[in-house]
Amino acid sequence: PGQRAATIAGSIIQITLLAAALWDISHRPAAGIKGNKKAWTAASFVNFVGPIAYFVFGRKRPEA
Repeated sequence: PGQRAATIAGSIIQITLLAAALWDISHRPAAGIKGNKKAWTAASFVNFVGPIAYFVFGRKRPEA
């Protein structure tokens, strides 16, 4: 039961990260992304690492 719950929780987190990254990539203009949108879309499908890498390294921060 504990392993099943952990697997389900991990899956939910992974799907949520993937969905958030894909939504952000599709709604953000190309000028707001470091690199190619298609490359970041493909990278987002790498478990946990892809979406987190996109949010940390792929988005340009607004200039103050």
